Amino acid sequence: MTRGRPLNFSPHQATSAAMQVFWAQGYNSASTRDLLNAMQISRSSLYQAYGNKEQLFLEALRHYRDHLLERLEKRSKEAPSALAFIESLFLDTAAEAGSDRAALGCLIFNSASELGQQEGLAAEEARRSLDAITALFREAVTAAQHQGEIDVQLDPQVLATYLTMGMAGLRALLKSTHDRTATESAARLFLASLR
Repeated sequence: MTRGRPLNFSPHQATSAAMQVFWAQGYNSASTRDLLNAMQISRSSLYQAYGNKEQLFLEALRHYRDHLLERLEKRSKEAPSALAFIESLFLDTAAEAGSDRAALGCLIFNSASELGQQEGLAAEEARRSLDAITALFREAVTAAQHQGEIDVQLDPQVLATYLTMGMAGLRALLKSTHDRTATESAARLFLASLR
């Protein structure tokens, strides 16, 4: 079996560029032309490296998810406690109100909202990414329970799902509001239910 021609571009940079397009436009609205322009590659290079738009999206979403989880896990380890990690994550996110970053939302939540009820690999990857966020929250909740910060009688999986739901709602709100005071107050009220 012969190998194809070597790629004359950086797959990492191309995937990052495609991720930005999917993040801003969504999976269905992102055209192949938009992706090619952002990635600065030819159509043949896209098909050689990724196969098709769906496979490119899978790579882009995994790229986003892996980097997000890496940052969050590092942040969790550096936090003074598991509950402090959860609280700071929500409050810092709320503080992004009015920023360009907040207006984009989260690629994972955006994709889950757009594709969640559909079939196919893209929808499966969106659900898998959502599950990864919930798993990270479950680890934090379990640690907080061991540290005596959250009631051990509460189901950690239910709380993790609750936190995922809260973060998804916060991210959705931030896409349409500039009121930092209101979002921070709402986040504090949400977090008060954990104690």
